[in-house]
Amino acid sequence: MDRGMNKVVLVTRKTRLQELVRKYNTIEQAQFYIEHLGADFSDYLREEEIYRNAVEKVGAAAEKYARLQRIDRDFLPNMIFGEKDIVIAVGQDGLVANVMKYLDRQPLIGINPDPARWDGILLPFEAGQAEAVLAKTVAGNHAAKMITMAQAITQDGQCMLAVNDLFIGQRTHVSARYDITWNRRTEHQSSSGIIVSTGLGSTGWYRSVITQAAGIAHAFLGKEFSASRLSWEDDRLTFVVREPFPSRSTRTDIVFGEIAGKDDFRILSQMSGNGVIFSDGIETDAIEFNAGTEVVIRTAPRKGMLVVG
Repeated sequence: MDRGMNKVVLVTRKTRLQELVRKYNTIEQAQFYIEHLGADFSDYLREEEIYRNAVEKVGAAAEKYARLQRIDRDFLPNMIFGEKDIVIAVGQDGLVANVMKYLDRQPLIGINPDPARWDGILLPFEAGQAEAVLAKTVAGNHAAKMITMAQAITQDGQCMLAVNDLFIGQRTHVSARYDITWNRRTEHQSSSGIIVSTGLGSTGWYRSVITQAAGIAHAFLGKEFSASRLSWEDDRLTFVVREPFPSRSTRTDIVFGEIAGKDDFRILSQMSGNGVIFSDGIETDAIEFNAGTEVVIRTAPRKGMLVVG
């Protein structure tokens, strides 16, 4: 198949060893630091070797089908993907999520470089399977799941996408103050922040909050409950308010619900400073959310496409 100027983009991430060398300048200094703490440095070396071998195996397979471009995760925000590009992420589940929000229906193949180390919910393939799955993807015979993403848009046009979840609140551990509007109801709140989750992200941060609530309900009321989970392709989001605080001026009626279609879900910041909106756990890439800023949250028009077979 002639793919012209389209390409295969191989996205990698730095290993723990590479991060240590970047911090301490040499492998020897990194080894001294780790062993001084009583840890096993050989595990870092094994992880590095396995990951490097997996990346090279996937790269060699990709070069048989198209022009190959390699890119580190750190440079994703500046990457321009072609409409017909095929993207391969070799790393952990978080790397797949990081990559997906920069795509718009380009097929994304998740490769688990170290199955003995990583479970890989979003990594259905191993390095040795790369050539076979890439051949099917190039030919258009692959199976894929469409992934619903969330988007947060402020009134001044700033936009943030999320594959797993959005967090809206304070950068620090002090209470966040804001006005929340959902289904034509508005109330002033003080809380530890709001988590908005996609179906894909419903097993992550959102699940931990629901699990805590279920444990408290069982301890006080002796009742069992579990929140329903959305599928990856559901055009709905769920939200939960963390630790809402009732007072004379704040209410706690809107603490959990779903956002579907063009449902009205808006948050108006009442914070003088340190208010943030970030996605998928990446706090360094955040939108400032301070007094007067209003954000509208709903499902994103673009979709992720994860190759599964």
